[in-house]
Amino acid sequence: MTSIFQALSELEKNNQPAALCTVTKSEGSTPRHVGSKMLVYPDGKFIGTVGGGDLEHRVLDEAWMALSDGQPRYLHYNMADPSRGDPGVCGGQVEVFVEPILPAPTLVVIGAGHVGKAVVHLAKWLGFRVAVSDDRAEFCNPEATPGADEYYPVEMGRLAESLKITKRTYLVVTSRGSNVDALGLPSLLESSAAYIGVIGSKRRWATTVKALKGKGVKEELIAKVHSPMGLELQAETPEEIAVSIMAEILMMRDKGTGKKMSG
Repeated sequence: MTSIFQALSELEKNNQPAALCTVTKSEGSTPRHVGSKMLVYPDGKFIGTVGGGDLEHRVLDEAWMALSDGQPRYLHYNMADPSRGDPGVCGGQVEVFVEPILPAPTLVVIGAGHVGKAVVHLAKWLGFRVAVSDDRAEFCNPEATPGADEYYPVEMGRLAESLKITKRTYLVVTSRGSNVDALGLPSLLESSAAYIGVIGSKRRWATTVKALKGKGVKEELIAKVHSPMGLELQAETPEEIAVSIMAEILMMRDKGTGKKMSG
């Protein structure tokens, strides 16, 4: 049987989420002692126990909510009188700390040109799990674009078939032209990605928008896109542009303002 500590190691290795529930306080008669742990997975499975019965069911519900909102929580339960809503009749009190263990956010660079390569390098340094996608296989490999965790040499329109896109996925489109974007973006716009940015000028994006509307893509989906993406830094080199792009992503992720710190 896999131990909780082995399972935690596997989570980190595979970049998967779970919630760790730990009994932090136990007074009087309670089902489990301080330090008892339960690891809860998003699919409903769990390892370990914090006491069984109604208590455990309530902690499981809180664990799944923690995985959804990303917030830890302290839970306190009296275990004396079920008629008052207590989860047991042992007579004691128990506290449980529920900690969501979330994988590193994934940043997907779509288009492995000069800017794309610079974004890969910077995003990895900033702690993102990084994937690269390009329909040109000669650009989408560790030799041509080093530093990424995963490589998807597929057309942009088919990327969602190969890569699971979640609310912790950031899509950075650094492709080679508006025609590529117009073909590939519709399926990505249907995803739950936290961020979708497209490189290029306002004119290029206007051309892409016209093409997307011609394909019947709804305006509310098109409005999800940040383009031209990045913060205005007067960036010119690929490295400077990468800083601009990642600055916007960090601002969006952490609810920053982008204003000067000095007022």
